[in-house]
Amino acid sequence: MNQHMDLGKLLCGSLQPKYSLRRKELGSDARLSKNGMVFQTEAYAVEGLGHLCILRMNAFFGLMKMETAVLAVTGRDVPLLNLDWVNAAGKETLIAELYDTMLQPCPPDIAARFQAVKDRDGDLPEPSSKPHWYDSILLPFSYHKSGKKLSQRFNRAAEDYVRVFLSGLESAPRCDQAEKGQKVRSFAETLVAHGGPAVDMVTKLFGTETARRLILRHMYGVDD
Repeated sequence: MNQHMDLGKLLCGSLQPKYSLRRKELGSDARLSKNGMVFQTEAYAVEGLGHLCILRMNAFFGLMKMETAVLAVTGRDVPLLNLDWVNAAGKETLIAELYDTMLQPCPPDIAARFQAVKDRDGDLPEPSSKPHWYDSILLPFSYHKSGKKLSQRFNRAAEDYVRVFLSGLESAPRCDQAEKGQKVRSFAETLVAHGGPAVDMVTKLFGTETARRLILRHMYGVDD
């Protein structure tokens, strides 16, 4: 069956055997709704690691769906992980973004393993996009593919990106949490300042204050 795998459940299920997850109380921010668009957000403190956020959006009676899973690790020196899946009228897009918020370069063996997952789907088209402020820190072995009837391939790619990430996490050195946390804060604050497709959408629907709180506090675990 060509069925999409929930990214939030994938990441939670992959973390839970080794790490304790404590769900955070988000109040009214846990469910935001306007103009037929519903955003549901979960956030977790991951003991010894950092912050996990899962956001799901449903719009136009299910014609458009989106999932985002963010793992902002401050306890070990690994990249910032953003997973996104979008389904718009039957066309799927999977994005696995790895941002260089590291204190030291990413180990070559881990980079090669990510690249192998990306290369395996080299026949799939990458959607064209305009330049973004974060291009300079987006690691080159990140993944961005789009097409129809690709759920099985996207599921495999998402599983493998998470598997390689967690493998790298196990071998990554512990680091200064304050210094690493500042890297995450800088990324999140720049995202709020310069925007992006999701940020712009939330800002337009719910206002600047709600968008800022959703991005900084809930998505990336930055106390605002």
